[in-house]
Amino acid sequence: MTSRLHNKIGTFRQLEILLAVYERDGISAASEHLHLTQPTVSMQLKKLSEAVEMPLYQRAGRKLVFTEAGTALVAAAREIMQSFERADTYLADLRGLKAGTLRIAVVTTSKYFIPHLLGSFCEIYPQVDIQFRVGNRQQILERLEQGLDDLYVFSHLPEQGEFQASDFLPNPLVAIAPEGHSLAERKSLTLRDLSRLPFLMREPGSGTRYAIEKHFREKGVPLSVKMTIESNEAIKHAVMSDLGISILSAHTLAFGGRAGLTELRVRGLPIRSRWFLVRPGNMTPSLIAQAFLDHLDRSEQLNELIEELSPENSS
Repeated sequence: MTSRLHNKIGTFRQLEILLAVYERDGISAASEHLHLTQPTVSMQLKKLSEAVEMPLYQRAGRKLVFTEAGTALVAAAREIMQSFERADTYLADLRGLKAGTLRIAVVTTSKYFIPHLLGSFCEIYPQVDIQFRVGNRQQILERLEQGLDDLYVFSHLPEQGEFQASDFLPNPLVAIAPEGHSLAERKSLTLRDLSRLPFLMREPGSGTRYAIEKHFREKGVPLSVKMTIESNEAIKHAVMSDLGISILSAHTLAFGGRAGLTELRVRGLPIRSRWFLVRPGNMTPSLIAQAFLDHLDRSEQLNELIEELSPENSS
């Protein structure tokens, strides 16, 4: 049975353009991503709007706000794209190939090590394309709620929604200070010692901030937050500049560098957390996603990371 909407929508490309505009929050970013001119993107959206006989979005200053009709069409377009991707992957598998697209979205700190695991995966499956998204915890939670990706990486599991998860790597959070700091020579500091110092914190919505606030709250110790910074690397440079101390994942030091920094020995640290691979609970993993999960199960690199970055070896 052919729907009336199917007869009205002109091309598959129009749906690709619609999704790009929606997911990148604007025509300019979508144009750059699709390698199209902005007038071309605007014209295709206009044709799509005329086809459904309803406006797809409204302008609020420089921002596009999608209408109810636009949001519904985005959801339909996403299902169509994912269906084609599943078919493409399945057909490739029938030909004895592992080809297609792996969509993975990760919280900011995991960007330090996930590419290393993807690198070894792509050596085995060179025909697989990777869509790799990085954001803070809140941004990745929103992507999970919308089912935009195959797999997600969190340091703390979502508190609601349907999902399946498995932990695969330790994520110790350690205290850092500038090299040569007076507290660096002390063999045993307390959380209260840290609370008396200017503290540099990740932004609201960050998983690192979530873990720090939870840990200090449970211990009954207040924090004196001097500066909020939306980047691990910027925090490290601010610490080097003696603007304060901070607590970050050991991964930011192991892969991002620790020059100019020293790790403080603090009772009650490191904060011991884990990395989790999450997938939507109502979706069967794609063949490519399952291949990546299987790869992690036998990955020598992952075993090396577990050995090097286990909490026992970080304290």
